Parts: sequence; C-alpha cells; structure tokens
Amino acid sequence: MDIVKSKRIDETTAREKFETALKEHEQIFEHFFIAKFLGLNFEYLNFNNDGPDNEMLNISFDVNSMFLNPQGTLHGGLIATVMDISMGHLLNKSAGPGATIEMKTQYIRSIVQGKTNCRAKFIKKGRSINFLESRFFNEDNELCAFATSTWKLLKKNPL
Repeated sequence: MDIVKSKRIDETTAREKFETALKEHEQIFEHFFIAKFLGLNFEYLNFNNDGPDNEMLNISFDVNSMFLNPQGTLHGGLIATVMDISMGHLLNKSAGPGATIEMKTQYIRSIVQGKTNCRAKFIKKGRSINFLESRFFNEDNELCAFATSTWKLLKKNPL
C-alpha cells in the first residue's frame, strides 16, 4: 500500500527561506547557512549563573512543509542535524569549537507540525573529550528523539 502523498511544497515559501538564508548567513556559530535556512533560534541557559554543570542550549524552530519526508513527518536526518548543531554550539559557547567523534540518535515519536525545541546539555566535560546529550521535543513538549555524542575539542583557530 502506498502511503506517500504526492503533495508539493510551497515553492514561494521555499524560495523566500532560501533567499533570506543566502542574504543573512555568515559562516559563524548561530548564523551559518543551515541555521538561517531552518530558522533556528538559539537560547543559552544558565551561563555564568549556576556553574558549568548546568549550562544548556535550547534551539527552537517551526516545522515547515519542506522539512517533511514523503510520509509527512519531520525528516529524521533533519532532527539529527539540529541535535548535532545544539551540542556543537553548546560546546563552543562553553569550552570552544569541537568536532563530533560519534553520535547515537534514537527516535521516539513523529513530528508533523508546530514549534519544536531541542535542548542540549553536558553529560561530562573534559579537557579534550566531552560527552553531551540533546533532546528533541514537539510543540506539546513531548520527547520525540534524543541523542548522545562524544566531542573532541579543537584548537581555537584550526585554520
């Protein structure tokens, strides 16, 4: 049985999002092209207040039809990408830039529409290796996916 619907995305909205991202992006944290294209909003929590063990990052964005897979749900690769971004940005803000060594993603429920939230936090901080987790929630604040990852800190200016 074919469950794929043959709908097309709204081309005007897709072009507008692409053009806006093209005009507004800078290849720096929070402002790089993918973040602008997806419409990611970054909110750092508990920095300089409760100590580094409580530092977190919340990323929110609205689901758009062009982010859906053929089954009509938010694409899992996009969910994994946003969780990776959340952990990488949190690491950069707290300790400096890093590279993902490995990441395990688990999906719990589908997302079809609405505002999503992705929350990253540290599991364990190290001098060169860090362990982080990210949790992805739908508009009803239900857990939809989570990821754990290992990161290696990079030199401050790798170029």
